[in-house]
Amino acid sequence: MRSWESRGAFLFPWPPGDEASVRCPLVPKFRSLRKLRRGERMWLLDPSQKEVLKFAVSCRILTLTLQALFNVIIPDHHADAFSPPRLAPSGSVDQLVEVLLGGLSRWDAEHFMFIAEHGYLYEHNFAFFPGFPLALLMGTELLRPLQGLLSQRSCLLVSVALLNFLFSVLAALTLHDLGCLVLHCPRQAFYAAMLFCLSPANVFLAAGYSEALFAFLTFSAMGQLERGRSWASGLLFALATGVRSNGLVSVGFLLHSQCRGFFSSLVALNPLKQLVKLMASLCLSALTVSLPFALFQYYAYTQFCLPGSAHSIPEPLVQLAVDKGYRITGENEPPWCSWELPLIYSYIQDVYWNVGLLRYYELRQVPNFLLATPVTVLVVWATWTYVTTHPQLCLTLGLQRCKTLEKSHPGFLSPKVFVYLVHAAVLLLFGGLCMHVQVLTRFLGSSTPIVYWFPAHLLQNQEPLLRSVNTVPEENAPPGIKAPRNCIMKLLYNWKACSPVTRCILGYFLTYWLLGLLLHCNFLPWT
Repeated sequence: MRSWESRGAFLFPWPPGDEASVRCPLVPKFRSLRKLRRGERMWLLDPSQKEVLKFAVSCRILTLTLQALFNVIIPDHHADAFSPPRLAPSGSVDQLVEVLLGGLSRWDAEHFMFIAEHGYLYEHNFAFFPGFPLALLMGTELLRPLQGLLSQRSCLLVSVALLNFLFSVLAALTLHDLGCLVLHCPRQAFYAAMLFCLSPANVFLAAGYSEALFAFLTFSAMGQLERGRSWASGLLFALATGVRSNGLVSVGFLLHSQCRGFFSSLVALNPLKQLVKLMASLCLSALTVSLPFALFQYYAYTQFCLPGSAHSIPEPLVQLAVDKGYRITGENEPPWCSWELPLIYSYIQDVYWNVGLLRYYELRQVPNFLLATPVTVLVVWATWTYVTTHPQLCLTLGLQRCKTLEKSHPGFLSPKVFVYLVHAAVLLLFGGLCMHVQVLTRFLGSSTPIVYWFPAHLLQNQEPLLRSVNTVPEENAPPGIKAPRNCIMKLLYNWKACSPVTRCILGYFLTYWLLGLLLHCNFLPWT
């Protein structure tokens, strides 16, 4: 298929039915629509994306409303968190912005906003990558006409709210697009995108964190790779690495794609020439994705390890460093400068956050392990389901693509899902062993589509309510085309009739969606 059929594939509605061939049909060709102009086609042929867009926007508005409400009615907890002094006086408008959007600036959000305003002054600031602070700076530039009315902090708060609103909505749309390309099952792609709108990591997709931007870049990169655009994908993965360090793991997608292409071309082409080409491509991909990380580490080295790197720092910020024991540029050389490979990121994670292999395995951390249990169970269950269904495929590392297998197993069990599952399993293993485990919810929820694809698979296969008529006519749709209903709202309206699996999935998503807003926005501990 080409033209609109290839771009809009799997975006059309589906007929009801229970068989796999009926549940996940290939999209029929509507020849009458070929006569439409390109702009009209792109507007008319995405009824499911319109529904995702509408639900994503609604959830973002509700999120901002609830965080403001919780921020007003619940007093903030006095947490031992990073809290730099305000250097500029605040007016009445600034106080109003703080009331409405202050819940978005808790915990690590203070670091991102501080970096956007003052740069990397303290050593521990380098735990937070520059992608999101740069986006905030660009957002405040767009708000320049308001800077006479608002302080810099208020402009940053407004920028946080607007940018993460945009990034999270775009992430939902790109996840839907990625699901259409990988799953070959329009229902599951649609269900997964709708579930993302109710992500358990919801508060971090709205607050001043980098998760929303990272999810958007990562899902976009995956989608470009599925379309065969390796250069665009590599660039997007590199940008994602500039936002969060775990973007480095995404290089596996590029490496796997290139290895699969190598094995498929062995029969027809010169093996030695193809091997040399493969090795060059692998090195180039690894270099591209890791370059932002390396440049950021080098920048830190120039700030702390080279002479003449001291900056003019406002006195209140210097005093904060003295009171809290923060190391600032221009002081005595830190110990990591003398390492054979001077990586400030490893040093900060070790010294400031006590991150390391099994360090978090203490009895007092049991509540945090319980917080991470649902997403852990979800990924482990997904891995077990996939491996037991495709043992041979897993043994060959998914390098041999079988079209017969793809047609017989659409959806989550598609062979194309293999590399995404490995990616999720690696993130879970590393996060569970080496990180503060309570962050696994947002760590996985913003990095891998498996957290949404597998629940969508369970809903489709185990929820009888979703086997009924799933579409309703759309006013602007062409004849014969219907828009999908909001399946999530349908299940919530019929909660008592839902299957136990559906109740567990939606209960988990909604509970974390709401609890995150309630706790995080008031400086209470959360994931």
